[in-house]
Amino acid sequence: MPAPAEEAALTALLSAADVEAIERATLAALPPLRLVADDGWLLAENAGAVSRVNSVLPLSAGADPLGKKIERACAFYAAAGLPPAFRVSPWSAPQALASALEAMGFAPNMRTSVMVASAEAVAERLTNATPAEQVAAPDEGWAALFLGPGVDPAEGSARLATLARGQGAVFARRREGEATVAVGAAGVRDGWAGLHGMRTASDHRRRGHASAVVAALVAGARRAGAERLFLQVEAVNAGAIALYERLGFVEAYDYSYWRPA
Repeated sequence: MPAPAEEAALTALLSAADVEAIERATLAALPPLRLVADDGWLLAENAGAVSRVNSVLPLSAGADPLGKKIERACAFYAAAGLPPAFRVSPWSAPQALASALEAMGFAPNMRTSVMVASAEAVAERLTNATPAEQVAAPDEGWAALFLGPGVDPAEGSARLATLARGQGAVFARRREGEATVAVGAAGVRDGWAGLHGMRTASDHRRRGHASAVVAALVAGARRAGAERLFLQVEAVNAGAIALYERLGFVEAYDYSYWRPA
């Protein structure tokens, strides 16, 4: 098992190309209904409220003036009937983007941690876990977790449809009797596997179900050629972060969504 220093080195070794690969793999695993390239930025629009597929991904500075690009992005979302949102990280380009958005009355929220790990190291930590069942696609039991109590039916359906469209997808579920109690998906692209759509029924948490789902996803992702893993988790979700840290994930960078204040 890698030492903590070796695990932390994953963060230090990330390059701009790695970050772009992670971000593009995210959009491949959660394909928006509309994705427009604009001078180094990607503008994503989708049904539902998933911010990752309803925001601007500023990958490179491009050639056009920054103000013009922001104006075009705002017009794109206005035409879609959506508020503009920019997913800004330390890797976003140009570096002046956050300052420019702040000057226009935007503010950051939903700080999200991007965590990475070696697929081999996570698999080693899960050696004693009984992997969940891999399935070809989300089924009715899976949908029940996304459409359970307290979830808006339209929003749950939109999230599930987005996940089901994922490219290079691996799906896993854990069942107790006839009930599906935990699910998750992985999208594999360019040697990276992103973990998405992790859900555990509220009355079945802290029983190892999430670890079992991760074990199945990692096994499937490795068979598909993934050597490195990533996931995105809101910074306020301390329970999930603690689980992923136990599995060997470390924070590589973070991002926030800049929206009109």
